[in-house]
Amino acid sequence: MSGANDRAEVSGANDRAEVSEKRVVVQRGLWFEEFETDVLYQHRPGRTITEADNVLFTTLTMNTQALHLDAAFSEALPPFNQRLVNSMFTLSTLVGLSVAQLTQGTIVGNLGFGEVAFPKPLFHGDTLYAETEVIEMRESKSRPGEGIVTFAHTGHNQHGDVVATASRKTMVRKRPESGA
Repeated sequence: MSGANDRAEVSGANDRAEVSEKRVVVQRGLWFEEFETDVLYQHRPGRTITEADNVLFTTLTMNTQALHLDAAFSEALPPFNQRLVNSMFTLSTLVGLSVAQLTQGTIVGNLGFGEVAFPKPLFHGDTLYAETEVIEMRESKSRPGEGIVTFAHTGHNQHGDVVATASRKTMVRKRPESGA
C-alpha cells in the first residue's frame, strides 16, 4: 500500500511541476502605466438590449417613465412611436462593456462623470457597441501607487449611429512592485 501512495504523491508532484512551468495569464484591466492616450480601445462583444433588460432596469431604479414601460403610450407618441431604452441603462452598459479590457481589478473607483449625451435612443433589440479613448492621465498627488485616468466612452448601435457619449474620471492602481 505504501508503494501506491508514493506513486500518487510523485505523480501529484510532477503534475504541479508541469503546471508551475506554464505561464499563467489572469484577465485584468490595465495598470495606470499601461494606458495610452491616442489609442482607441474597442470593446467586444457588443450587447443586444432586450425588452426584459429595459423593463427590469427601469423598475429596479424606480423610474416610472411611460416612455420605458408603457408600450401603448409610447406607440402613440411621435417621433419614435415605440418604447425607448432607459438612458441610464445605456450609460451603465456603455461603461460596463469597457471593464474587462480596461479596469477589471485595477480600478480603485470612479471619481465622476461629465459631458454625458444621448444623441439617438436605443430601442429593444438594438445592439450597443462601445469604444473608449484615454483623454487624460496623471499620477495622483495624494495617493502614491495610483493615478487618475479620464476616459471618453462612445456607444454605437448596430447601424453605427452614436447613441451615447460620456467622459469618466477614474482612480487606477499603478503596477505593483512585485509585477503581479
